[in-house]
Amino acid sequence: MKNESSVLLIFTGGTISMGENPATQSLSPLDSAQVLSFIPELKMLRVNISSVSFNPLIDSSDIQPASWVRIAEIIRGHYDSYDGFVVLHGTDTMAYSASALSFMLENLTKPVIFTGSQLPVGVLRSDAKENLITAIELAAARNEDGEAMVPEVCLFFEDKLMRGNRSTKRNTEAFNAFASFNYPELAKTGVHIRYASSYIHHEKTKQSFSIQKKLDTNIAILKIFPGITEATVKAILSITGLRAVVLESFGAGNAPRVEWLFKLLKNANDKGIVIVNVTQCRSGSVEMGRYETSINLQKAGVVSGYDMTLEATVTKLMYLLGQTNNVKEIRTQISIPLRGEITID
Repeated sequence: MKNESSVLLIFTGGTISMGENPATQSLSPLDSAQVLSFIPELKMLRVNISSVSFNPLIDSSDIQPASWVRIAEIIRGHYDSYDGFVVLHGTDTMAYSASALSFMLENLTKPVIFTGSQLPVGVLRSDAKENLITAIELAAARNEDGEAMVPEVCLFFEDKLMRGNRSTKRNTEAFNAFASFNYPELAKTGVHIRYASSYIHHEKTKQSFSIQKKLDTNIAILKIFPGITEATVKAILSITGLRAVVLESFGAGNAPRVEWLFKLLKNANDKGIVIVNVTQCRSGSVEMGRYETSINLQKAGVVSGYDMTLEATVTKLMYLLGQTNNVKEIRTQISIPLRGEITID
């Protein structure tokens, strides 16, 4: 077994890559060398660290599926040369990116850890330093057999390592900005790093690592609210080229029992539009049929997203729609776990 692990840092942008101009007090992007210069403690790690950077860096609000493809291609291009990867990313869309990469990276046996910060790396009290140092430790960690401790796409923030496709940004100001509401944390950091080994996913396949780059974004999100009108729902379901809809329902998967909603959803379903039901609640699962207010959704052909996050549902649909035009297959695949993103009792 090698004495040292090697980790590749992938700089995409975000707050963690920003620095303050002493003259103007304004924030501007730093290159990777400047960011790393603020963290001399990295030299104390028994890890060989290299980096690549987007040029220009991208604010996370500007992240697009093409950005995910770019990250995936970087990982594929360096996969055999590194033991793990850390993706530095803005917080606003980090959960989307981590979810997307979890589906795009197939037969993954190495850690891919997303992290970022609430304060720029060069600012007093910044959380960037600890987040990055610990993310590198997690990406480099191996067991006594030399295998990766966490060989999946994850998100690390403050003191918690979460499965990427189970994470959600929950706070715009606190350092514990992310949470995994429906799945246990994979590791907790403190004086020691404590891994929850039974919750970590290990690929059983012997197939070679590969990436899937084709994503279809012909998706809409339909959030139900009291007083939503027939015209609003009809307009969304009539979008040209629409292939799938994420229906954000009340509670355990409920929606108004008005006849027009049933008819519109059934008509869309009959046209081949995949409609996935997820709850507006942060914690809990859709249980279609539990209440009378979800029976019409079942009759209309809406499929359950169970306890998937919105981010995972959106990116999983992009992934599935990019792989096949078989609507029946997509409806089946969306409701079963592909990368640990869903819990089915």
